[in-house]
Amino acid sequence: MTWRLGDLTVNRVGFGAMRLPQRGTAFDPRAEPRGRDQAVEVLRTAVELGVNHIDTAAFYFSATRSANELINSALSPYPEDLVIVTKVGPGRTPSGEWLPLATPRQLRGQVEENLRQLGRDHLDVVNLRISGLDDLSAHFEALALLRQEGLVRHLGLSNVRPHHLDQAQRIDEVVCVQNSYGLGHHPEQDDFLGVCGERGIAFVPFFALAGANQEAGTSAEDDVVTDIARDRHVTPAQVRLAWTLARGPHVLVIPGTGDPRHLRENVEAGSLDLTPEELTRLDAAHLNGG
Repeated sequence: MTWRLGDLTVNRVGFGAMRLPQRGTAFDPRAEPRGRDQAVEVLRTAVELGVNHIDTAAFYFSATRSANELINSALSPYPEDLVIVTKVGPGRTPSGEWLPLATPRQLRGQVEENLRQLGRDHLDVVNLRISGLDDLSAHFEALALLRQEGLVRHLGLSNVRPHHLDQAQRIDEVVCVQNSYGLGHHPEQDDFLGVCGERGIAFVPFFALAGANQEAGTSAEDDVVTDIARDRHVTPAQVRLAWTLARGPHVLVIPGTGDPRHLRENVEAGSLDLTPEELTRLDAAHLNGG
């Protein structure tokens, strides 16, 4: 199962690096730092298992760890087929406090920061992640210029709505849209997912496992997932990932973990074929969960 991000081919099950710097999210100052050796092991194991799409950002860091620098340490020199996708727009102070969204002129500095941390001379894909911005044209134009200079190979969007995609496509090619989405999580994104498919653009959910840590049985959605997982002898997380992948051939997943066992389970979810009856039940739970 593969998809193309521009001229780059990736396996549809990728890896999200947000959880590498520490346990929990990279944004919780109370979270326990993750051991460097374990983080490096997870990254190398991911590549050994066939993962060739890693999602990261310079703002994924804890007090002692940086996701980008861990990726550099673990995987450089990089495999030829490895695609590293980064995000720009948001920024954090060294102490972890969030900064206002970068201005178009500040995006060059963020791209260069990712280049330094990753040890690359260009970035494979850069997603413009926005928040509270109705018109992203000026920001996307700034990234398009960096692409023309060769610092960036392809461009994508994150945390956007359909009209943002229209704005960006008037400026340059968009190879992916990365939004919060999963089973029972933001079902209003279903139409946007379809639009991306019609335009040949990858739809890459983050938080595709949203709700997977809830106590089983707390909602109809969880009940259905738990029942199918038990019948198929797989984990609820694998059912959620398999359902997400079944939404369309252009849908990619980037589950993140610092646990080698969970990593293997996530990759194996790519070969889990849900039956039409199971998909119908999950689709109904998805809409009810929303």
